[in-house]
Amino acid sequence: MEQANSPSSAIEHLLRDRLGHRMDRYAFPPPVFAAMEGQFLELDLDAGFLTAQFPVLESYLNPYHTMQGGMIAAAVDNTLGPLSVLVAPPNVTRQLEMTYSRPVTFDMGHIVVTARFLERSGRRLFFRADVHSQDGLRLARSKAVHWVVDERDVRRTNTA
Repeated sequence: MEQANSPSSAIEHLLRDRLGHRMDRYAFPPPVFAAMEGQFLELDLDAGFLTAQFPVLESYLNPYHTMQGGMIAAAVDNTLGPLSVLVAPPNVTRQLEMTYSRPVTFDMGHIVVTARFLERSGRRLFFRADVHSQDGLRLARSKAVHWVVDERDVRRTNTA
């Protein structure tokens, strides 16, 4: 059972406050976040960051027995996405750049992703994310640009 003061509850409460009746248009937590067995660890909207962890599952491993880079990128996107919706809903990932530092091995158990909102310029939102092992070893970095979608575009897409 979700605790009332958990990061997930805080995010849902903030989204309900900001989106009102539009909240029903969104899936929270996102189905892909749940499929990856993600867990929100910490949210500090004033400081502009969200931290989540994801398990290193055997099904995520590549032929070298390390976590597939695309799965690491998906974990980053699954942390940036919820933070971005808190910053300026609705928006979409426009650009995601990954830099890998070290391999993620199965015995690490989990990766920890900390996403940070940097700034907004018009319809563009700028973020960065860091991926660490549970003991603090940096594994990857990311830069992302999100695009704030015009509400009219969302309505057209939902009715098509």
